[in-house]
Amino acid sequence: MPPGNRPSERHRVRSVPPAEPAARASGERGEPALEARGVSVRFGGVAALTDVSLAAHPGQVTGLIGPNGAGKTTLFNVITGLQRPDHGRVTIAGRDVTGLGPHRRARLGLARTFQRLELFGTLSAAENVRVGLEARGSRRSTAGARSGLPSGAAALLERVGVPGAPDAPAASLPTGSARLVELARALAIDPGVLLLDEPCSGLDDHETAALGKLLGELASEGRAVLLVEHDMDLVLQICDLVYVLDFGEIIASGTPDQVRNDPAVQSAYLGRVERSDERAGPVSP
Repeated sequence: MPPGNRPSERHRVRSVPPAEPAARASGERGEPALEARGVSVRFGGVAALTDVSLAAHPGQVTGLIGPNGAGKTTLFNVITGLQRPDHGRVTIAGRDVTGLGPHRRARLGLARTFQRLELFGTLSAAENVRVGLEARGSRRSTAGARSGLPSGAAALLERVGVPGAPDAPAASLPTGSARLVELARALAIDPGVLLLDEPCSGLDDHETAALGKLLGELASEGRAVLLVEHDMDLVLQICDLVYVLDFGEIIASGTPDQVRNDPAVQSAYLGRVERSDERAGPVSP
């Protein structure tokens, strides 16, 4: 989307439980489970990403925020192998995977969900998750398989908050439930690195709060979670580290408090979100 035609983002105000303490940064972070270094992508004459670097560490939830059209999904596509960068590289647990395809990165323990739902619509919710379970047996983990996840499709759906109707076609599910099914499918490979692209879209406040708690738990089990999300209450309360992307460049990074108080971030993103709220009026509880 051209930068000048970005729609405004709605900032929802409510309480979100903080991440579990085990997911918070403490002392030395060690080697990142995922790292992008100097990534640049051009589409014709348009620079989608320019010299972007970020890292996600085991045991932490890392946030990636920015206006629509900033390049967040393009960066996810580079990380997962759907888009070759013009410059830069991607590593998983120190291994350079820049030249590997998406399926090979998945076998190394990298999983993602999509901004635009990518479920198999004619398959049931449980069958969608079983696709991931079948892939689990063939993967060799560099990022590291983690304990704590149930092994069956129904149990995974219950873990993410979709306990009912596992046999219903995925195409018949509400958007919020479908996003949780996609998360369960991603977790089916027991990933060491989990990328989530706007997972709260379509969720109500209760479901969003439950998802925030779940992401903290998944990180506390040793995973690196990288989250793209416009729900700033969620991002600023559950993330250990936040990167801000604008016009394809990282303009700030740091703890949630550092990012919240950064003048460049307020000008490029947070201030715009707050102004949108003022025009919309109070948000009902």
